[in-house]
Amino acid sequence: MMNHSVGGQNVSRETYEDLERFAELVRKWTTKINLISPTTHDQIWTRHIEDSAMIYGLADNSPAIWADIGSGGGFPGIVVAIMAKENRPETRFSLIESDQRKATFLRTAIRALNLNAQVFAERIESAKRQKADIVSARALTSLSGMMPLLQRHLADAGTALLHKGKRYQQEIATAREHWAFDLEEYPSFTDPDARILKIKRISELD
Repeated sequence: MMNHSVGGQNVSRETYEDLERFAELVRKWTTKINLISPTTHDQIWTRHIEDSAMIYGLADNSPAIWADIGSGGGFPGIVVAIMAKENRPETRFSLIESDQRKATFLRTAIRALNLNAQVFAERIESAKRQKADIVSARALTSLSGMMPLLQRHLADAGTALLHKGKRYQQEIATAREHWAFDLEEYPSFTDPDARILKIKRISELD
């Protein structure tokens, strides 16, 4: 069986083909609703899919529940759900996206790709607490702004996997003024200035 590498992860031909099908769905729907920036349309594979796939290998063990908050066009939520379909079929994905049109797109992708995932078309701060083993987010808000959202949806021993751009160090420093957390940083395959932040044990400082 021929394997392909996506975001530093080896995936089967079937998984690779599902990712290609998802990329095609995004291209098709982006003509109707703004899933990705028009300037990145031609770079969907490197800029969005490879970038999203990076976090899959950072998940510990086999999470029972993986929550993706502010899922937007399905990055990283749909991408990691596709990657889990073969190796972690028991992992259930919760995609939280308040924009109704994007939520409709996410549901369409889940059906088309037969994913173990569910969409919550609600605001992250008021959606049902997920008690998730993993919470992921990409291009959502500042790290300080994300802390209460992570605290709401993570299980006690859960892990957050967050894509952060070149201002990540400043965001970490600002967040540490009000929050305590364990942090590991991983380089990005797609942007030398960006990082993946792996965060555990979040608590608010008095």
